[in-house]
Amino acid sequence: MSKVAVIYWSQTGNTQQMAQAIADGVAGTGAECDLLEVSAVTPQQALEYEKLALGCPAMGAENLEESEFEPFFTQLEGQLGGRKVALFGSYGWGDGQWMRDWVERTQSAGANLFEEEGLMVNETPDGDALEQCRTFGQGFAAY
Repeated sequence: MSKVAVIYWSQTGNTQQMAQAIADGVAGTGAECDLLEVSAVTPQQALEYEKLALGCPAMGAENLEESEFEPFFTQLEGQLGGRKVALFGSYGWGDGQWMRDWVERTQSAGANLFEEEGLMVNETPDGDALEQCRTFGQGFAAY
């Protein structure tokens, strides 16, 4: 079984709920999974994992969060070649452009992206969305 890190940033708790459900899905397969806030891990530590599930909500004009998550991802980005990566996050406005941009960056870095559109949840995840997150985690563990 592979070792998976679910690394996220959350302001309102929506993306945190998604991250927890994804981690639960991964762990439910028997895979080793660590759930980490982005402030608790360096890009170098993240690279010790075989698979990375990265979560960040849409911020401002549909961007990644700029003070913690964007710098983390920028440092990690150039080292994602050949690595299995999943992307997820919540949003409250717009149409998901932040995720499309993030997917493009991740693919351009040479990562093997799970679910090529990422996983997006509008606002607070309800029971169905949390189940979708658990299923996403299960699928990523098997990827």
